[in-house]
Amino acid sequence: MLLKTFGWSFAVTALALTAAVFYDGWTALGVVAILAVLEISLSFDNAVVNAGILKKMNAFWQKIFLTVGVLIAVFGMRLVFPVVIVAVSAQMGPVEAVDLALNDKDRYQQLVTDAHPSIAAFGGMFLLMIFLDFIFEDRDIKWLAWLERPLAKLGKVDMLSVCIALIALLTTAFTFATHAHQHGGTHVDKAETVLISGIAGLITYLVVGGLSGFFESRLEAEEEAENTGKQQSAVLLAGRAAFFMFLYLEVLDASFSFDGVIGAFAITNDIVLMALGLGTGAMYVRSLTVYLVRQGTLDDYVYLEHGAHYAIGALAVILMVTIQYQINEIITGLIGVVLITWSFVSSVLRNRALAAADGRPLERLSS
Repeated sequence: MLLKTFGWSFAVTALALTAAVFYDGWTALGVVAILAVLEISLSFDNAVVNAGILKKMNAFWQKIFLTVGVLIAVFGMRLVFPVVIVAVSAQMGPVEAVDLALNDKDRYQQLVTDAHPSIAAFGGMFLLMIFLDFIFEDRDIKWLAWLERPLAKLGKVDMLSVCIALIALLTTAFTFATHAHQHGGTHVDKAETVLISGIAGLITYLVVGGLSGFFESRLEAEEEAENTGKQQSAVLLAGRAAFFMFLYLEVLDASFSFDGVIGAFAITNDIVLMALGLGTGAMYVRSLTVYLVRQGTLDDYVYLEHGAHYAIGALAVILMVTIQYQINEIITGLIGVVLITWSFVSSVLRNRALAAADGRPLERLSS
């Protein structure tokens, strides 16, 4: 099971490390390995959230997630996206941007760093909406009940998540964004840029998430219907629902990858090594997502999803703060690890308590 799920990740690791050695020697191998670990540590909560969505999709779309999705994640977000950001922010052609990334690494790093406020605003708003919609939903299973019960009651207010997200965006635009951090330690006013990018992130979430939820609800309604004449329609809706879930997963992965791409510059400004290291890490995140689904881990450890969403909320806040202040990637990674570890331990204790109450040995428990 382990080799079947992580086999491609192991193969990509071997190829990436070999390519690094041929590209720039043993030092490059070390850089790629560090970047891969950085990506995994920053995106573990991403894998948990992805698993919660992926388990609703059939085997075909899970395979698409591991093939086409990986190509988008590895080559699109870790290689093409930084170049596109440079091309747009510097108003240059894509060929010129690629040439800059390969031959003038310092200038390339400067342009990506200067584009960080818009990247952080877009990704921060998208992640913040995921977090808010989660904590305002009334769930049967509650982890931090003292907090989640009153929030679930507040969640009955229509469009509350959007209102809070917009308030957060306005606050960010007129505080952190007015002294946005730029390359070389200078600060400039990026309030307008942050507002536009943040609204774009919010719209993206509402469109992709809304369409996914719409088709998913339609599918559930069709499956509950007893009329067999609607079976063909249900299959079609399943395809649409899975497609928009797939888009949702890709945008989610993109939002998580922003801090990894920016943080990688603390280690290297070589785009080839960044693509190899971050791409390898992204492969493990994808494999881990599928592993969690196939093992039923989220059903056994029911608070893991809660911990991952709290980590998402923390990352959204961190992205907003980094518009003005630099925050070490170790801190970002540790916050996610602590929250997920805490939720895992809480799940284990819950399972033991349920087993003890039933008077039977501890076993896999689902709720």
